Amino acid sequence: MGAPVDRTYTTKELADLAGVSSRTLRYYDQIGLLVPARAANGYRVYNAADMHRLQHILLLRSCGVPLESVEDALDRSDFDLASMLQEHLTLLCRQRKELDETIATARIAVAGLEAFGKMDDKERFERIKKQSVADFENEYGQEARSLYGDAAIDEANERMLGMSKTAWDAKEELEQRIKDSLIVAMATGDPASPESRLVAGMHAQWIKVHWGEGAYTPEAHRSLAQGYLADPRFVEYYDGACGDGATEFLCRIIEANIE
Repeated sequence: MGAPVDRTYTTKELADLAGVSSRTLRYYDQIGLLVPARAANGYRVYNAADMHRLQHILLLRSCGVPLESVEDALDRSDFDLASMLQEHLTLLCRQRKELDETIATARIAVAGLEAFGKMDDKERFERIKKQSVADFENEYGQEARSLYGDAAIDEANERMLGMSKTAWDAKEELEQRIKDSLIVAMATGDPASPESRLVAGMHAQWIKVHWGEGAYTPEAHRSLAQGYLADPRFVEYYDGACGDGATEFLCRIIEANIE
Protein backbone atom coordinates (compact mmCIF):
# COMPACT_ATOMS: atom_id res chain seq x y z
CA MET A 1 0.00 0.00 0.00
CA GLY A 2 2.80 2.45 -0.81
CA ALA A 3 1.75 5.84 -2.23
CA PRO A 4 2.95 9.48 -2.60
CA VAL A 5 2.71 11.44 0.65
CA ASP A 6 0.32 13.96 -0.89
CA ARG A 7 -2.04 11.38 -2.30
CA THR A 8 -5.53 11.16 -0.77
CA TYR A 9 -8.14 8.45 -0.96
CA THR A 10 -11.86 8.10 -0.63
CA THR A 11 -13.24 5.43 1.65
CA LYS A 12 -13.87 3.06 -1.26
CA GLU A 13 -10.43 3.65 -2.78
CA LEU A 14 -8.60 2.88 0.45
CA ALA A 15 -10.85 -0.08 1.15
CA ASP A 16 -10.12 -1.58 -2.26
CA LEU A 17 -6.40 -0.90 -1.87
CA ALA A 18 -6.22 -2.48 1.60
CA GLY A 19 -8.51 -5.40 0.82
CA VAL A 20 -11.09 -4.50 3.46
CA SER A 21 -14.68 -3.34 3.25
CA SER A 22 -15.80 0.28 3.34
CA ARG A 23 -17.91 -0.71 6.33
CA THR A 24 -14.73 -1.70 8.22
CA LEU A 25 -13.17 1.70 7.61
CA ARG A 26 -16.33 3.47 8.74
CA TYR A 27 -16.32 1.35 11.90
CA TYR A 28 -12.69 2.18 12.62
CA ASP A 29 -13.63 5.84 12.27
CA GLN A 30 -16.59 5.48 14.65
CA ILE A 31 -14.47 3.91 17.39
CA GLY A 32 -11.64 6.40 16.96
CA LEU A 33 -9.12 3.89 15.65
CA LEU A 34 -8.64 5.44 12.22
CA VAL A 35 -10.10 8.93 11.93
CA PRO A 36 -9.58 10.64 8.56
CA ALA A 37 -10.08 14.27 7.65
CA ARG A 38 -13.36 15.38 6.12
CA ALA A 39 -13.82 17.13 2.79
CA ALA A 40 -16.10 20.15 2.44
CA ASN A 41 -18.91 17.83 1.40
CA GLY A 42 -18.46 15.76 4.60
CA TYR A 43 -16.91 12.76 2.89
CA ARG A 44 -13.96 11.00 4.50
CA VAL A 45 -10.57 11.77 3.01
CA TYR A 46 -7.65 9.49 3.85
CA ASN A 47 -3.99 10.52 3.42
CA ALA A 48 -0.69 8.61 3.39
CA ALA A 49 -0.41 8.71 7.20
CA ASP A 50 -3.87 7.16 7.50
CA MET A 51 -2.87 4.45 5.07
CA HIS A 52 0.29 3.74 7.08
CA ARG A 53 -1.75 3.50 10.28
CA LEU A 54 -4.18 1.16 8.55
CA GLN A 55 -1.28 -1.08 7.54
CA HIS A 56 -0.30 -1.41 11.20
CA ILE A 57 -3.90 -2.04 12.23
CA LEU A 58 -4.41 -4.79 9.69
CA LEU A 59 -1.09 -6.46 10.49
CA LEU A 60 -1.79 -6.51 14.20
CA ARG A 61 -5.35 -7.72 13.68
CA SER A 62 -4.14 -10.50 11.40
CA CYS A 63 -1.96 -11.67 14.31
CA GLY A 64 -4.96 -11.77 16.63
CA VAL A 65 -4.28 -8.58 18.60
CA PRO A 66 -7.59 -7.22 19.98
CA LEU A 67 -8.79 -3.87 18.61
CA GLU A 68 -8.59 -2.28 22.06
CA SER A 69 -4.93 -3.22 22.35
CA VAL A 70 -4.24 -2.02 18.80
CA GLU A 71 -5.71 1.41 19.53
CA ASP A 72 -3.84 1.76 22.83
CA ALA A 73 -0.56 0.80 21.20
CA LEU A 74 -0.85 3.02 18.14
CA ASP A 75 -1.68 6.06 20.25
CA ARG A 76 1.45 5.68 22.38
CA SER A 77 4.37 7.93 21.52
CA ASP A 78 6.80 5.06 22.08
CA PHE A 79 4.91 2.58 19.87
CA ASP A 80 7.20 -0.01 18.32
CA LEU A 81 5.61 -2.52 15.97
CA ALA A 82 8.35 -5.14 16.27
CA SER A 83 8.30 -5.09 20.08
CA MET A 84 4.53 -5.36 20.19
CA LEU A 85 4.49 -8.30 17.81
CA GLN A 86 7.18 -10.06 19.86
CA GLU A 87 5.17 -9.56 23.06
CA HIS A 88 2.06 -10.86 21.35
CA LEU A 89 3.95 -13.88 20.01
CA THR A 90 5.12 -14.68 23.55
CA LEU A 91 1.52 -14.48 24.75
CA LEU A 92 0.31 -16.75 21.95
CA CYS A 93 2.97 -19.34 22.75
CA ARG A 94 1.92 -19.34 26.41
CA GLN A 95 -1.73 -19.68 25.42
CA ARG A 96 -0.87 -22.54 23.07
CA LYS A 97 0.94 -24.34 25.90
CA GLU A 98 -2.09 -23.90 28.17
CA LEU A 99 -4.42 -25.03 25.40
CA ASP A 100 -2.28 -28.12 24.72
CA GLU A 101 -2.45 -28.99 28.42
CA THR A 102 -6.22 -28.51 28.44
CA ILE A 103 -6.60 -30.70 25.36
CA ALA A 104 -4.46 -33.40 26.96
CA THR A 105 -6.59 -33.27 30.12
CA ALA A 106 -9.78 -33.49 28.07
CA ARG A 107 -8.45 -36.51 26.17
CA ILE A 108 -7.62 -38.25 29.44
CA ALA A 109 -11.11 -37.44 30.73
CA VAL A 110 -12.74 -38.84 27.58
CA ALA A 111 -10.66 -41.99 27.79
CA GLY A 112 -11.54 -42.29 31.48
CA LEU A 113 -15.24 -41.96 30.76
CA GLU A 114 -15.06 -44.59 28.08
CA ALA A 115 -13.28 -46.97 30.45
CA PHE A 116 -15.72 -46.09 33.25
CA GLY A 117 -18.66 -46.95 31.01
CA LYS A 118 -17.29 -50.44 30.43
CA MET A 119 -16.94 -51.21 34.16
CA ASP A 120 -19.44 -53.13 36.23
CA ASP A 121 -20.87 -51.57 39.41
CA LYS A 122 -18.15 -52.96 41.67
CA GLU A 123 -15.37 -51.71 39.41
CA ARG A 124 -16.99 -48.27 39.18
CA PHE A 125 -17.23 -48.05 42.95
CA GLU A 126 -13.57 -48.97 43.39
CA ARG A 127 -12.65 -46.36 40.78
CA ILE A 128 -14.68 -43.70 42.62
CA LYS A 129 -12.92 -44.46 45.91
CA LYS A 130 -9.48 -44.34 44.33
CA GLN A 131 -10.28 -41.04 42.62
CA SER A 132 -11.57 -39.58 45.88
CA VAL A 133 -8.35 -40.50 47.68
CA ALA A 134 -6.27 -39.14 44.80
CA ASP A 135 -8.21 -35.87 44.84
CA PHE A 136 -7.61 -35.55 48.59
CA GLU A 137 -3.90 -36.14 48.16
CA ASN A 138 -3.66 -33.57 45.37
CA GLU A 139 -5.62 -30.93 47.29
CA TYR A 140 -4.64 -31.48 50.92
CA GLY A 141 -2.12 -34.35 51.05
CA GLN A 142 1.10 -32.43 51.56
CA GLU A 143 -0.37 -30.21 54.26
CA ALA A 144 -2.16 -33.08 56.00
CA ARG A 145 0.97 -35.21 56.06
CA SER A 146 3.01 -32.38 57.57
CA LEU A 147 0.39 -31.92 60.32
CA TYR A 148 -0.52 -35.53 61.13
CA GLY A 149 2.30 -37.61 59.68
CA ASP A 150 2.48 -40.08 56.81
CA ALA A 151 1.30 -43.03 58.87
CA ALA A 152 -1.95 -41.35 59.92
CA ILE A 153 -2.79 -40.20 56.40
CA ASP A 154 -1.87 -43.56 54.87
CA GLU A 155 -4.13 -45.27 57.42
CA ALA A 156 -7.00 -42.87 56.64
CA ASN A 157 -6.59 -43.48 52.91
CA GLU A 158 -6.61 -47.23 53.42
CA ARG A 159 -9.75 -46.87 55.49
CA MET A 160 -11.46 -45.03 52.64
CA LEU A 161 -10.31 -47.55 50.05
CA GLY A 162 -11.50 -50.44 52.19
CA MET A 163 -15.04 -49.11 52.69
CA SER A 164 -18.01 -51.11 51.52
CA LYS A 165 -20.55 -49.48 49.23
CA THR A 166 -22.97 -49.19 52.14
CA ALA A 167 -20.42 -47.51 54.38
CA TRP A 168 -19.32 -45.18 51.59
CA ASP A 169 -22.88 -44.11 50.84
CA ALA A 170 -23.48 -43.53 54.56
CA LYS A 171 -20.37 -41.32 54.70
CA GLU A 172 -21.55 -39.27 51.72
CA GLU A 173 -25.03 -38.95 53.21
CA LEU A 174 -23.57 -37.83 56.56
CA GLU A 175 -21.52 -35.14 54.83
CA GLN A 176 -24.63 -33.77 53.13
CA ARG A 177 -26.66 -33.94 56.37
CA ILE A 178 -23.98 -31.89 58.12
CA LYS A 179 -24.33 -29.14 55.55
CA ASP A 180 -28.12 -29.23 55.58
CA SER A 181 -28.22 -29.16 59.37
CA LEU A 182 -25.64 -26.37 59.53
CA ILE A 183 -27.98 -24.14 57.53
CA VAL A 184 -30.74 -24.86 60.05
CA ALA A 185 -28.41 -24.22 62.98
CA MET A 186 -27.23 -20.92 61.54
CA ALA A 187 -30.84 -19.74 61.47
CA THR A 188 -30.96 -20.06 65.28
CA GLY A 189 -27.91 -17.83 65.69
CA ASP A 190 -26.93 -19.88 68.76
CA PRO A 191 -23.93 -22.23 68.54
CA ALA A 192 -25.22 -24.02 71.66
CA SER A 193 -28.78 -24.61 70.41
CA PRO A 194 -30.11 -28.16 70.02
CA GLU A 195 -29.77 -27.76 66.25
CA SER A 196 -26.13 -26.77 66.67
CA ARG A 197 -25.42 -29.65 69.05
CA LEU A 198 -26.75 -31.99 66.37
CA VAL A 199 -24.27 -30.54 63.87
CA ALA A 200 -21.40 -30.93 66.35
CA GLY A 201 -22.26 -34.59 66.91
CA MET A 202 -22.52 -35.36 63.21
CA HIS A 203 -19.27 -33.53 62.48
CA ALA A 204 -17.51 -35.57 65.18
CA GLN A 205 -18.87 -38.75 63.64
CA TRP A 206 -17.68 -37.62 60.19
CA ILE A 207 -14.16 -37.14 61.52
CA LYS A 208 -14.19 -40.56 63.19
CA VAL A 209 -15.17 -42.13 59.87
CA HIS A 210 -12.07 -40.64 58.28
CA TRP A 211 -9.59 -40.78 61.15
CA GLY A 212 -10.82 -43.88 62.91
CA GLU A 213 -12.39 -44.09 66.36
CA GLY A 214 -9.04 -44.50 68.10
CA ALA A 215 -7.46 -41.45 66.52
CA TYR A 216 -10.28 -39.05 67.42
CA THR A 217 -9.96 -36.65 70.35
CA PRO A 218 -12.00 -33.53 71.16
CA GLU A 219 -8.80 -31.48 71.24
CA ALA A 220 -7.85 -32.58 67.71
CA HIS A 221 -11.41 -31.88 66.58
CA ARG A 222 -11.32 -28.30 67.88
CA SER A 223 -7.87 -27.77 66.39
CA LEU A 224 -9.08 -28.98 63.01
CA ALA A 225 -12.03 -26.59 63.13
CA GLN A 226 -9.78 -23.61 63.84
CA GLY A 227 -7.74 -24.62 60.83
CA TYR A 228 -10.87 -24.33 58.70
CA LEU A 229 -10.98 -20.56 59.25
CA ALA A 230 -7.36 -20.15 58.18
CA ASP A 231 -7.79 -22.16 54.97
CA PRO A 232 -9.67 -20.47 52.08
CA ARG A 233 -10.46 -23.89 50.61
CA PHE A 234 -12.55 -24.91 53.64
CA VAL A 235 -14.15 -21.47 53.88
CA GLU A 236 -15.19 -21.77 50.25
CA TYR A 237 -16.48 -25.30 50.83
CA TYR A 238 -18.75 -24.52 53.78
CA ASP A 239 -19.67 -20.93 52.91
CA GLY A 240 -20.36 -21.96 49.33
CA ALA A 241 -22.68 -24.77 50.41
CA CYS A 242 -24.35 -23.17 53.43
CA GLY A 243 -24.01 -19.41 53.04
CA ASP A 244 -21.63 -16.64 54.10
CA GLY A 245 -20.32 -17.12 57.62
CA ALA A 246 -21.04 -20.85 57.68
CA THR A 247 -17.42 -21.84 58.34
CA GLU A 248 -17.10 -19.42 61.23
CA PHE A 249 -20.40 -20.56 62.74
CA LEU A 250 -19.36 -24.22 62.43
CA CYS A 251 -16.18 -23.42 64.35
CA ARG A 252 -18.25 -21.73 67.06
CA ILE A 253 -20.49 -24.81 67.22
CA ILE A 254 -17.51 -27.10 67.70
CA GLU A 255 -15.98 -24.83 70.35
CA ALA A 256 -19.29 -24.70 72.23
CA ASN A 257 -20.15 -28.39 72.07
CA ILE A 258 -16.99 -30.51 71.70
CA GLU A 259 -15.34 -31.03 75.08
